[in-house]
Amino acid sequence: MSETPEQRRTRRRWLTLAELVGVAGLVIAALSLWSNWSERRSDQQERAAEKAEIARAQGAVLLDGTVADGGRTLKLSDADHKITTVDVRFPASLGAAAHALLVEPRIEADWIAEPLLALSKGDDAHGGRVPVLLTTEWWDADTHRRDQAIYDVAWRTKSRFARGRALRLDGLVLRERGGSASRLEAIWAAEKPKG
Repeated sequence: MSETPEQRRTRRRWLTLAELVGVAGLVIAALSLWSNWSERRSDQQERAAEKAEIARAQGAVLLDGTVADGGRTLKLSDADHKITTVDVRFPASLGAAAHALLVEPRIEADWIAEPLLALSKGDDAHGGRVPVLLTTEWWDADTHRRDQAIYDVAWRTKSRFARGRALRLDGLVLRERGGSASRLEAIWAAEKPKG
């Protein structure tokens, strides 16, 4: 049985329509596959961001300076970390020695009293802040961690009857994360008392 030209055109039209339906199905399947892949990738990125945030939180210390001994000592602590070592470094131009503390992290007023009292001459009360670079180390399970930041130590002088002046420490405030000896010097040069 032979096919007429009209029947051939009809058959071709149906084949073309079937091909269009097939292509449309393929496009829908591809879009569905791409949607699933991008959703999975987005979920993975969110989980990676959450893990990074947790690691960053575990890797950062926010030291608290508790005033003790009538302002002669700032006891350093962090509620979230068991600190093992604190390296305390003052600006070199201040003339105060650096201290590496293993057992009891602290800052003593005596460490900076002489240079600060010399800078803030006179019998009246002075106050200010001195930047300090604190490098803190601790263990997080089996991971040794280290954090470095510049803090401001708040201080004030107080006249004592017939005994000159004394330096008292008032607190500790985070200034910036990271930091270096040169950054510490730059901050101190801009903010040191002008006597």
